[in-house]
Amino acid sequence: MLKYLLYVIFMIPLCFYLNYWMFTIILFFITFLFMIEGYMMFSFCNISMYFGYDVLSYGLIFLSFWICCLMLLASCNTYLYKNFISFFMLNILFLLLFLMLSFMSVNLFMFYLFFESSLIPTFFLILGWGYQPERIQAGIYLLFYTLFASLPLLMSIFNVYNYIDSLNLFMFSFIQNYCFGIYSYFSLLMAFLVKMPMFIFHLWLPKAHVEAPISGSMILAGVLLKLGGYGLLRVFSLIYYLGISFNFFWMGICLLGGVVVSLVCLCQVDLKSLIAYSSVAHMGVVLAGLMTLTYWGLGGCYMLMLAHGLCSSGLFCLANITYERLSSRSFFVNKGLINLMPSMCLWWFLLSSCNMAAPPSMNLLSEISLLNSILSWGSLTAISIIFLSFFSAAYTLYMYSYTQHGKLYSFLYSCNTGFCREYLLLFLHWFPLNYIILSSDLFFNWF
Repeated sequence: MLKYLLYVIFMIPLCFYLNYWMFTIILFFITFLFMIEGYMMFSFCNISMYFGYDVLSYGLIFLSFWICCLMLLASCNTYLYKNFISFFMLNILFLLLFLMLSFMSVNLFMFYLFFESSLIPTFFLILGWGYQPERIQAGIYLLFYTLFASLPLLMSIFNVYNYIDSLNLFMFSFIQNYCFGIYSYFSLLMAFLVKMPMFIFHLWLPKAHVEAPISGSMILAGVLLKLGGYGLLRVFSLIYYLGISFNFFWMGICLLGGVVVSLVCLCQVDLKSLIAYSSVAHMGVVLAGLMTLTYWGLGGCYMLMLAHGLCSSGLFCLANITYERLSSRSFFVNKGLINLMPSMCLWWFLLSSCNMAAPPSMNLLSEISLLNSILSWGSLTAISIIFLSFFSAAYTLYMYSYTQHGKLYSFLYSCNTGFCREYLLLFLHWFPLNYIILSSDLFFNWF
């Protein structure tokens, strides 16, 4: 694993000497190397003192590589307008490095350290390359929401070390975890619930998405939300018995919150804002499945995290493509786009159908397994699930039909087919989303 870390570290000086596209090609090359090597092992491998990975880590490291490459492909305007290109590439490289180190960490404290470090490049992305002056407020929201919940987590990590004299993740499943109290339970979970984000703690996410540049939105939706889910999956082996007793509290909030957020999606007039709120609704389902602590729930949670990372990132790219043409994200301006960009309508349809879990996307299989686990946990959850599934389709269809159909806005008068770069970008989001379902057994065998 060290070779990939060194590869990324030694690319740092190249940010100031290489062409933007050459840099992107090199990053794609290392991504394919990582994919070909493919240690899809069911236990930890490549273990050193602090680093190692299993299927869970491998999938999320690969997703980080993939999304970072696509971020460079999507941020063509930064290159065209010469908007501090070298620092932009440096920022993405540091973000990738921190994400790799987070998912590779075998030590819980090291994971916490890199988990917090990934905030800094994201903060600079929003502040440095965002669009509106409100980006400062959005950056501060992002920073303080996460940091506020992180201090109790740090104290709990020291508490865990005090009890069991080890912070190795693969040792946790052998620990008799009766020694942890209710404080440890809440403080170990809270930072990850804010990061996911769970309903109630979600206010920073739409604000950060709306103010972030396309690269910021892609990495936020694609990978940074998954850090919370990854942390929960690792930590629950410590507090499994407490989870069985107290998880009903989070289940109620996640399922009811998902329904409320889905209704909020139907009220949105900003394209990016709708996609951001839909992320909160999807993460609610992920959290509810995870909280059941069943085989179906944990497997489906991991699959939906990967599927949502690709699908949501692709939808943000589509929103950005129209924003570059029309200079607005409002639904009142972005309508009748099938007349303006006929070829792009197909990609809107494909990614919208993936967003509402149509076959053969990975979203379908993951949502089926999550619904199975949630329904088996309690029959009353069926009411929330019915509304969640219905409104998920409703707001996606609302977004698709409102933007693509209807009367064209009066100041638009020409047809624009889109660039090859944009079609490649959308294809690289959509293809893995529908191809990975062929090897879905791997995602249910990591625990």
